[in-house]
Amino acid sequence: MGLFTSLFGDYSSKQIKKMNPIKDKVIALEEKFRAMSDEELKAVTPALKARLENGETLDDILPEAFAACREASDRVLGMRHYPVQILGGIILHNGGISEMKTGEGKTLVATLPAYLNALAGKGVHIVTVNDYLARRDSEWMGKVYRFLGLEVGLIVNGLDTDLFLTNYKM
Repeated sequence: MGLFTSLFGDYSSKQIKKMNPIKDKVIALEEKFRAMSDEELKAVTPALKARLENGETLDDILPEAFAACREASDRVLGMRHYPVQILGGIILHNGGISEMKTGEGKTLVATLPAYLNALAGKGVHIVTVNDYLARRDSEWMGKVYRFLGLEVGLIVNGLDTDLFLTNYKM
């Protein structure tokens, strides 16, 4: 490590330092969202969509959206995002690359920015390396998205285009 880096830090550590307050806001909302009934938690999705329609940005609603998705994931899958996974979600939302090893929860991390960005109504695509994983992740994480009132689709090799066009509006 060079003198400059040791004094001022590297780019990644600076970026993470900037994102920590956002992560902390998400974590601070945990008890509020945990106390909600299923119906109240499901009602967060239309409320966040309305806030977007009224001029707020995705960044404005990020803490609440991530907290809602985190709570839904815990209720539906028994999996609550760890702080480092929340940071990974923020990085992905900001267009960055969040490198994670096998088993560190990439699939779960993706639910956070996918849910947030889906609230804008433009659709979100999550690309995975093979059809098996695409199908598995669509079914597995799809439970979280559906709980929160979103629709989930799946595109794999051999898909009947006519069937796809009939079932999914473009």
